[in-house]
Amino acid sequence: MASIYDFKPLNNKGGEQDFAEYRGKVLMVVNTASKCGFTPQYKGLEALYQKYKEQGLVIVAFPCDQFAHQDPGSDKEIAQFCQRNLGVTFPLMKKIDVNGSNESPVYTYLKSQAHGWFSSKIKWNFTKFLISRDGKVIKRYGPTVQPEKMEDDILRMLNV
Repeated sequence: MASIYDFKPLNNKGGEQDFAEYRGKVLMVVNTASKCGFTPQYKGLEALYQKYKEQGLVIVAFPCDQFAHQDPGSDKEIAQFCQRNLGVTFPLMKKIDVNGSNESPVYTYLKSQAHGWFSSKIKWNFTKFLISRDGKVIKRYGPTVQPEKMEDDILRMLNV
């Protein structure tokens, strides 16, 4: 794949989400979990989304159960939890693997574009990738980076 826009992963309802629809937007792609110590980051991500969606920010969450079985629910259960308890309105994708033989091609691509400290492997839930309006992976953030700490980088990408 030459670009993030070439991917068509499944959304949490099982329908195809053509990432080409996000061309010209600033993307934040994050692997999430509903029962993780970092789960409160959903609220920070939602706050950023609400604040900047009109300027072109799209946050896309990929639930993942690979780390300590912290997202065991179905796609429907995860969506209900996120909406009811955390007020999430940004797009949720189908639950995926981010590492290993069954990893999502989206994550294979993202990891090839922005390596971690010691390897490209995703180490834990809430690893975040910032992607510019022209589809370039600009930065990878570790799980401990709170969403509000990414705001300056997002503003630069939005040219606000």
